[in-house]
Amino acid sequence: MSKRSITVSGTRSVGHRSLTEYAALFGEYLGPFVEGAHCYVGGAKGIDSLALLWLARATEAGLTVVVPGTVDQQPEEARQAIARVRDRVTEVVQLRASELNAASYHARNQWMVDHSTMTIGFPRAGQRRSGTWQTLTYAHDAGKPCLIVPV
Repeated sequence: MSKRSITVSGTRSVGHRSLTEYAALFGEYLGPFVEGAHCYVGGAKGIDSLALLWLARATEAGLTVVVPGTVDQQPEEARQAIARVRDRVTEVVQLRASELNAASYHARNQWMVDHSTMTIGFPRAGQRRSGTWQTLTYAHDAGKPCLIVPV
């Protein structure tokens, strides 16, 4: 992996900030890393969908959306986000898990980290246990750089 590739992970709970605030956070903390990079984004609601929309609109980064099962199994908000920017998405990876649960989402996150050179995580502030934290820990344990941006 010579080209920079970035896993973007984050909380599904995003209602406590405005879309303008998220755009500013993405500009400040994703923006400096994505020029010439490829981004792996989960196909869930929350940070996944918001980051995907921002990356597609504000950057030239390559985009891969990764889902644990199929896109059709994702929440409506996530399916709409993917559809809106489908022309900017390089690839949609459907891991086709037999069942959607914590283990299948963790496997999706590990797949993204395994295919990237760094991880940028947006965990919910004050929350110390979540899929985002598990993803960041997995990336850290793999010796990959991590940037943590609590939201």
